Amino acid sequence: MSQATNFAKTARVSNRGEPDAAGASPPGPLAQGREFVWTNADFARVQAMIYQRAGISLHDGKHAMVYSRLSRRLRETGHGSFHDYLGWLETNDGPEWQEFVNALTTNLTAFFREQHHFEIFASHLRSRPAGTAWKVWCNAASTGEEPYSIVMTACEVLGTNPSFKLTASDIDSKVLATAGNGVYRIDSMKGVSQEKLQKFFLKGKGGNAGMVRVKPELRRLIDFMSVNLIRDDWPFKEPFDVVFCRNVMIYFDAPTQRRVLEKIHRVLKPGGLLFVGHAENFSESKDLFTLRGKTVYERR
Repeated sequence: MSQATNFAKTARVSNRGEPDAAGASPPGPLAQGREFVWTNADFARVQAMIYQRAGISLHDGKHAMVYSRLSRRLRETGHGSFHDYLGWLETNDGPEWQEFVNALTTNLTAFFREQHHFEIFASHLRSRPAGTAWKVWCNAASTGEEPYSIVMTACEVLGTNPSFKLTASDIDSKVLATAGNGVYRIDSMKGVSQEKLQKFFLKGKGGNAGMVRVKPELRRLIDFMSVNLIRDDWPFKEPFDVVFCRNVMIYFDAPTQRRVLEKIHRVLKPGGLLFVGHAENFSESKDLFTLRGKTVYERR
């Protein structure tokens, strides 16, 4: 069955990357001065659990990252070992699962990242008659920079009150909360021109100096929600004209990528555009999508 089983078989290596006799875990973590014992068996369990829950494939080079991020969860939940924490998690379907997923997701984003995508998106918006209603999905919303870049582009092309709605989703509940607030440090706005800053943001004063907030008229164009891409409970009733799925698939293995692409194909209108990340290539799914530009695909 499963990728999870393969993980358990392949993860039996020592902390030095050497095979471990009979899969036994060496006492290395304590000698390295870590707060918690961290074994190869613990890492294999984490690999299996995050794959089953979120489709994320953690390769063996992620030991340090996983230890660092999940150590905080042990402190928060009062567990003295990874063995106990993971066992507790496996027997409870409560809110800690969301914290577990939050801890292991990566949220690297910026305003107008991969600028050429927004130029192609703007051109696509101009290709239809004025007044056309647009439905767009950004399924890696992170802390909001990408969704707000999308709606800024739409407003510049379609006007200040466009017939435009963006669904912005993520699996990480904490970053979604940040995105919904729409508050950022000015020094993080390097991709945003002064003209856009003045048009779409409010500058903080007094104790909020150095911060900006997205204007309400921009925020109202976005619905933020939690969506797990590998599950079959997507809540969408109507198809989208455009989907941004950028720098998400790199965390999935090939079978998971294919399943997610098939589901995106079902919720995207024929001729709709799919924007993906700069390191993502889906040329093997030509039955679903046709390449139309640099990391831009058209739904067949």
